[in-house]
Amino acid sequence: MHPGRQLAVLGGIFVVLYVLVFFTGGASGSFTDRLHPKLGLDLVGGTQATYIASVQGGQVPSKESMEQARNIIENRVNALGVSEAEVVIQGDRNIVVSLAGKADDQLKDLSQAAQMRFRMLIGTTGDVASVALNPPSAQPSAAPSGANPSASAPASSGASAPAATSSPSTGGQGGGEVAKAPTPTPSASAPAPSASASAPAPATAEERAERADVEKKVGAAAWSAAEKLTAPVDLSSNPEAGKPFANFAKLTGAEVAVLPAQMQYNVPTISCKQLEDRPNGAIDDVKTEAAACYQSAKILLDKAEVVGDDISKASPQIEQQSGQWVVSLDFKSEGSTKWAALTRKAFEATSSDPCYVAAQSLYGSVEHCAVAVVLDKTVISAPQIQGVLTGTSQITGQFNAGSAKQLADQLNFGALPVTFSSGPAQTVSATLGIQQLQAGLLAAAIGMGLVAIYAFFYYRLLGSVIFLSLIISGLLTFGALVVLGRSMGFTLTLAGIAGFIVSLGVAADSFVIYFERLKDEIHEGRSPRSAVPRAWVRARRTIISANAITILAAVVLYIVSVGAVQGFAFALGLSTVLDLLVVFLFRHPIMTMFANTKAFLSPRVSGLGRVLRRASTDPKEA
Repeated sequence: MHPGRQLAVLGGIFVVLYVLVFFTGGASGSFTDRLHPKLGLDLVGGTQATYIASVQGGQVPSKESMEQARNIIENRVNALGVSEAEVVIQGDRNIVVSLAGKADDQLKDLSQAAQMRFRMLIGTTGDVASVALNPPSAQPSAAPSGANPSASAPASSGASAPAATSSPSTGGQGGGEVAKAPTPTPSASAPAPSASASAPAPATAEERAERADVEKKVGAAAWSAAEKLTAPVDLSSNPEAGKPFANFAKLTGAEVAVLPAQMQYNVPTISCKQLEDRPNGAIDDVKTEAAACYQSAKILLDKAEVVGDDISKASPQIEQQSGQWVVSLDFKSEGSTKWAALTRKAFEATSSDPCYVAAQSLYGSVEHCAVAVVLDKTVISAPQIQGVLTGTSQITGQFNAGSAKQLADQLNFGALPVTFSSGPAQTVSATLGIQQLQAGLLAAAIGMGLVAIYAFFYYRLLGSVIFLSLIISGLLTFGALVVLGRSMGFTLTLAGIAGFIVSLGVAADSFVIYFERLKDEIHEGRSPRSAVPRAWVRARRTIISANAITILAAVVLYIVSVGAVQGFAFALGLSTVLDLLVVFLFRHPIMTMFANTKAFLSPRVSGLGRVLRRASTDPKEA
């Protein structure tokens, strides 16, 4: 063999690894700062957020739904990286999530319900609440903005009317460019709701009681006037027409949510800001119409004929033509049928259909109806349907790599079974602290030192091979920790440190197997030079088998466990893989080089001792 080649490969791995440590992957600060691994919650503290579950009528959610929600939130957290997050149920309706370090941005979107709905656009009008409350001579204030983009649900910029298309491989008909959409303005010809839209479901006793409270707040006259509206009020020519509805502007988002969708849409003083402030789940009912905002306009949406459960897989992708991030959707068999029916309905609509008029009012010049993609209470996009889509389709919007992946993860992991509101978020102190980290590292150093002392005492020159192997393995492991912490969020906890310490025993076992096999070969009469390659061949299979069992155990433990135990398994598996790397690229090559030295042939220096003396008096040839 050529030991120099293996050592050169190992050197190349070191160079690449520490280039990543010092110069890539978010490295910043001094060289010392760049060597800091990401530490876990038990060592450096972190951020803790509480999510409060709510169901209609203030009832306590069932234990099954809370456990399902906990699992979904935990999956969403784990999709951010191997962060060993703590996700626990606290009391009857709280879920507490804890992440190491400052993680406010990562925690803020975890409680989103991720209820995906596909609804036909059947009405649109400008948000003119500010005009309605000011006399004509007064300077009008800026109209409230439309649905603000969030990390998980970016809104379309509205530069041009989006067009929904299917993947070329699915046989769906493509959509072309559509004229730039002008700013929507209120009009007397604003489209009325579809005559074929489903009738609103009868209000429950609870809804009737809530609406009675709202009626009392706005006044009987305003309520009666709102009930008689069959289309949005046109304020462009007569701003005074909005004054009878002035009290509706005082409602909170939760109070607006109890109103019928038609009233939310028709009353001009209900603004987009109020619609955005509605609680999560306010427009989740698939059997009723829904009012929402898109591009600073209030819109009316038909019942949801396709939902998130109809999606089999969502994945973030870069659209080849535009270079923009999109979320690609694959539908289940039944979902594909429903999606085809919905897109056919939009594609084949005539110019007299309310959906066509609504799309034209929103985008200016259109060819077909639009279908809105709604996540919880936010309209992500409302593309025109350019063909009957039967296969893979895409959600477009102002996505980046992170937000596209987050939305895809939310859809893949499922929607939360209950609605959550964000509770208090706070910084938590370390449960163990830096002193325990130092104690753990000291224990590792002591263990490594004892192994080195025993190795030098028992194996002498061969002990240097053990010592150097452990040093190299430790450097590889440390570099991998830093890189994995930046790239996939792996955090080092005391459980992980324990996994690395246990791996020292695994590494020591492979030394014993190799060196004792070498002694056996010399004892059988072979020279040290010929004994080294024969001992390697015979010990290699045993070393691989022993390490493979450890790796398999670590993988199984990682899969079936959570939290700190999962971190222990990951650390044990990582260090065992790196030990195998050192065995093949350092230990065997360096032993081959030592076998050609005079010191290796000396019983006193090599550590082979009595075996070499006994072999020197044996008349057998190697």
